[in-house]
Amino acid sequence: MPFAAAMSEHPVTAHAVGEVAGQVLEDVGDRPDLALVFVTAPHAGALEDAVGVVDAVLHPLVLLGVAAESVAGPHREVERDAAVALFAGRTGPLLPVGLDLHLDRDTDTATLSGWPATLSFEPQALLLLADPYSFPAEPLLAWTGDHHPGLPVVGGMASAGRGPGGNRLALGTTVRTAGAVGALLGPGIDVETVVSQGCRPFGDPLVVTKAEGNVIFELAGRPALERLVAQAREGLDEEQVRLLEAGGLHLGRVVDEHREHFGPGDFLVRNVLGADRSSGAIAVGDVVPVGTTVQFHLRDAASADEDLRHMLRGRRADGALLFTCNGRGTRLFGTPHHDVAVLAEELGRPPVAGFFAAGELGPLHGHNFLHGFTASVALLRDPAGGR
Repeated sequence: MPFAAAMSEHPVTAHAVGEVAGQVLEDVGDRPDLALVFVTAPHAGALEDAVGVVDAVLHPLVLLGVAAESVAGPHREVERDAAVALFAGRTGPLLPVGLDLHLDRDTDTATLSGWPATLSFEPQALLLLADPYSFPAEPLLAWTGDHHPGLPVVGGMASAGRGPGGNRLALGTTVRTAGAVGALLGPGIDVETVVSQGCRPFGDPLVVTKAEGNVIFELAGRPALERLVAQAREGLDEEQVRLLEAGGLHLGRVVDEHREHFGPGDFLVRNVLGADRSSGAIAVGDVVPVGTTVQFHLRDAASADEDLRHMLRGRRADGALLFTCNGRGTRLFGTPHHDVAVLAEELGRPPVAGFFAAGELGPLHGHNFLHGFTASVALLRDPAGGR
């Protein structure tokens, strides 16, 4: 088996890391190409010790680590309690990256440092773990789109810290509190990305006819709020309207306007932040230019479950990395282990590990985005054959 994953809930970091490192060593052997360590906040202060143990036991070529609010491992998710998850495998060629990005607000320009000057292979994907307080992800996604068009970026923003300097990221045995760490995966592995935004559309697609920044005034020539009320009345039952009013309302904007019909995965979904009754305008968590096709979406547990299953159905993986929103888990589904359970059911129980992120990275229609309330999954396959 080319990949292995393990999790320990022991409260002592050394004991927990020893457990997972020993199990992964037994499953995948010494000197894997890639290893990723995910720890929850109770272990964050000892992340340097954790990656040191993994490095000493496994000797991976590339080692990454992150501290998160909650983590995922084989068969279960541990939310806000002590846990260590480890994923390792044989990927073929890859390169570690440690990135810093400075955004000049006055000139709106971004300066990226740490990207390899030359690449000895054509990368299949970039795995990225970043600090949300110091690393503006969207300029990085724009930069990769310009310099490496079509390169999927998948990963998440660290979630253990509650302010600048509070997060922990590891590249090798070096721990940092800012920037981003990651790995460029080469042609020795097949990488497929799945982004489940956990929403279902209601009503009909509409064109934005008047907007300014993130405020939409008109949809198809009528006040946006008027359109919302009409479509909710026509397309939702009373319980769904209550979910809408409780914070389940979102707006999806079409990623590829050239498509004739729109379905799951065709929309970039953003929060609806509020509405103004006097003007009929709605505010959205993104800039929505005039001419954009949009559709209202409802997010609830049933929609999120259905969407993730739909996105995974019929796919195959030898290993999977899960980057799920810290607003999912028991907060959304009411019961634990939802996302890893769906991955196991739909993919046939491959080794899985990951973490609950403060923002998830993943592509839609060939363009990379920073998401919220999303499950972003990297499906890894050995091109030489299955498990």
